[in-house]
Amino acid sequence: MLEKAYLDIETSFGGEITVVGIFRPPDDLIQVVQPDISKRALLGALDGASEIVTYWGHRFDLPVISRCLRVNLRQRFQSKDLADHCHRHGLYGGLKAVEKTLGIGRQTEGLTGMDAMQLWERWLAGNSHALKTLLKYNEEDVVNLYLIEKEIFRFDAEAESQEPAK
Repeated sequence: MLEKAYLDIETSFGGEITVVGIFRPPDDLIQVVQPDISKRALLGALDGASEIVTYWGHRFDLPVISRCLRVNLRQRFQSKDLADHCHRHGLYGGLKAVEKTLGIGRQTEGLTGMDAMQLWERWLAGNSHALKTLLKYNEEDVVNLYLIEKEIFRFDAEAESQEPAK
């Protein structure tokens, strides 16, 4: 069986990876935070997975991981970028816009990737609450990838059931 890992990273203003979040349903959440982020830690967190699921990951997350950690995840795993699948169903915009369209809520409503970078800076300056908020934001990113994919599968199943028999 194909074991999926839903992956999202957060970065600093300097382009370094600050958090790697990985969700493996039904409830396995792994978050690796700088300075513990390494190729070994990432591959360990992905051990047993055969497919990685991201949102804009082929354009952002995976190239950043490749640059920073010197590992090409697309060579090691099957990879699905949900942004491409969402576009096929008329769902455009970033992850938060798609969540909103699908009615998927967040406790961190209103926070953006820019906020994530600012939270990291606040954490470095000694604000422990900032890291908790950043980790919650990242957790919702990866868990909501799973929820979005379920909705896309539902759309695909509905479309197939409406096709005329051949």
